[in-house]
Amino acid sequence: MNLFTPAECAANYALAGRNKTRMPIEKMFLLAVLAGFFIAMGGAVTNTAAHSIANVGAARIVCGLLFPFGLAMVILTGAELFTGNTLIVISLLDRQATAGGMLKNWCVVYFGNAVGAMLTAAGCAFGGQLNYSGGQLAVFTMKLAAGKCALPAGNAVILGILCNILVTAGVLLSLSAKDLTGRVVGAYLPVAFFVICGFEHCVANLFYIPAGLFARTVPAYVSLAAEAGVDLTALTWGDFLLRNLLPVTVGNILGGAGLGCLFWYCHGKKQA
Repeated sequence: MNLFTPAECAANYALAGRNKTRMPIEKMFLLAVLAGFFIAMGGAVTNTAAHSIANVGAARIVCGLLFPFGLAMVILTGAELFTGNTLIVISLLDRQATAGGMLKNWCVVYFGNAVGAMLTAAGCAFGGQLNYSGGQLAVFTMKLAAGKCALPAGNAVILGILCNILVTAGVLLSLSAKDLTGRVVGAYLPVAFFVICGFEHCVANLFYIPAGLFARTVPAYVSLAAEAGVDLTALTWGDFLLRNLLPVTVGNILGGAGLGCLFWYCHGKKQA
């Protein structure tokens, strides 16, 4: 067969997760910065492609077709992504990793993802990439970011849970394949689902919202947003951190770790 069985996949990830927790911190951090960049590029390309599409359904489908290649690049390059690494609970349950090692990985990788994503956001906002359509890409970016900041915290947690169930499913499906095509397709479909549905991903939001916040510091972009009647009241660093990033991160942990526990219980427990 050209696939690993679910039991083999659980065993393979238990070993991979152990290795993730034992990686040197500087290497872990650099690979996390790389993953943050890849996910941010998925956000940049979806914003660029969808900003002038009036039909919401068509815009979401376009985003769903493009964004998943960010996760595919993360997996194929061996980069470190926080949301995917919530699956390290499989290694913990399999007694191949410690809670301390898992938490160390999560903290370092989260910080590295944030650095990679936010540097990309700054590059887009201050490097002129948002000038598409006479600056309307910047308006779209700020409007999207403001909408995310205005999301009720309870909704953000739930949408974060749903998102990372799909992201971690994509990771597991990708690792179930033995060839390039199977790995890419395995990662692609679940991520396309979460993007089309508009679920919340903390690392993606570390691009989407800072890009809007950085754009808000450019007077020309703010004037265009005012002309378009876009309300930027909720677009603040405080609302970003407390009303979106924190609850979405909690939801992502619950969704990813929950799926990891379920997967290990069903497919890895007997082997352990």
